[in-house]
Amino acid sequence: MVVESTENNVKQAIRVEGLRKVFRKREGFRAKLKEEWALKGVSFQVADGETYGLLGPNGSGKSTLIRILSTLLIADGGEVWLLGMRLPQEEAAIRHLIGRVSVDAAFYKKLSARENLLYAAQLYGLEARTAERRAMEILERLGIESRRFNDPLEEMSRGMQQKIAITRSLLTNPPLLLLDEPTTGLDPKSRRDVQGFLEDHRKENGTTILLTTHDMAEAERLCERIGFLAHGRLVAEGTADELKYQAGSEDLEEAFIGLTGEDIKADEEMGK
Repeated sequence: MVVESTENNVKQAIRVEGLRKVFRKREGFRAKLKEEWALKGVSFQVADGETYGLLGPNGSGKSTLIRILSTLLIADGGEVWLLGMRLPQEEAAIRHLIGRVSVDAAFYKKLSARENLLYAAQLYGLEARTAERRAMEILERLGIESRRFNDPLEEMSRGMQQKIAITRSLLTNPPLLLLDEPTTGLDPKSRRDVQGFLEDHRKENGTTILLTTHDMAEAERLCERIGFLAHGRLVAEGTADELKYQAGSEDLEEAFIGLTGEDIKADEEMGK
């Protein structure tokens, strides 16, 4: 189920309006609570079957936004509609229709890839044999040899672990994928494997993908439209060519700097 836009009858899989999120923390034993706004009224829409990219440095609010859409955080203001359902009112139903991959995907590291994936399948009520067959198909397309399926996660490289995370998110073939910097830290081959797979998967299944990244080349390759996020605000959006034209630049990174006043390669130690 999707929301139908009033403009051109375009079906919207994601509709975010005025989304706000604040974090409060106390600095020092007697200090007052300090407010830090991660999102300051973000609004955007993603069409059914579209890949939409959110670009911004660490600290821009990308991961906070993904966590809200994934039902892991509750917003402090604004509205969110996913596949025709509203958050947080219908979060239980939404969880069964989304797949999420984060830059720091969590696993039971002592267990094998097979054991991790079959455990995830059980949580979604999938039959083990069907889930294992689907997992093997995805892993093969991602370039992981079947003989590694029974290796513990702790013995796998960062790139292989991320491919397992992507496989886990796709076991139920969800209509909506929320990908939070899925290729950060991967070697060039693993990055190409993941990007190529995501391209093919969307074309074959009509999956809607929301992708956060600070990799300009990745955004240009995968995303039909791109939003520039800086200091918790959506500063600009459009196709890569539209954003470059708007900034008077031939390079997407230069366009980002010109339109946001920020460097996409912000301090990696900052919060997301």
